[in-house]
Amino acid sequence: MKKAILILMAVTMVTLANAQPFQKGTTMVNAGVGLGTALGGLGKARPAISVSLDHGFWEIGGPGVISLGGYIGNTGYKYTDPGYTAKWNYIIVGARGAYHYNGFEVPELDVYGGAMLGYNIVSYSADGGGTELSNSYGSGLGFSGFLGGRWLFNSNLGAYAELGYGVSVLSAGLTFKF
Repeated sequence: MKKAILILMAVTMVTLANAQPFQKGTTMVNAGVGLGTALGGLGKARPAISVSLDHGFWEIGGPGVISLGGYIGNTGYKYTDPGYTAKWNYIIVGARGAYHYNGFEVPELDVYGGAMLGYNIVSYSADGGGTELSNSYGSGLGFSGFLGGRWLFNSNLGAYAELGYGVSVLSAGLTFKF
């Protein structure tokens, strides 16, 4: 048992030694599932899924790096009543920028906040009840902010959580470092 604990501690130390803070040239991809949404819709919601990418471009005065990247997310709703079905689908595509704070001197931790300019593609369809509709409405540009954090388990894999507007209010999942 003691031998297993010592091996686990050694592996953990090597893993932590390989982790580096977010810096210029770092690329990270988040893939996650979201909870809560500010997007409309009735009935049963499809889980919100999203993928985002951040690439470190500029080191700035003080402990931090500015990144630029992208975002894509999707969610939807389906409402069914006897003889009537309505569906909403939301896709958000955006460009984002963030400031990654490196002042904690914890290499496994990446804390960041930023802004996104996105386009929300909304589609709606309904059939039954004597009506068949299919159209896009409410699509348009939007500006939003976000706060997030990542914890790296090793030099390439970690977990993240992000709070802000996208297809969900809170998104969490895996993060990959390249």
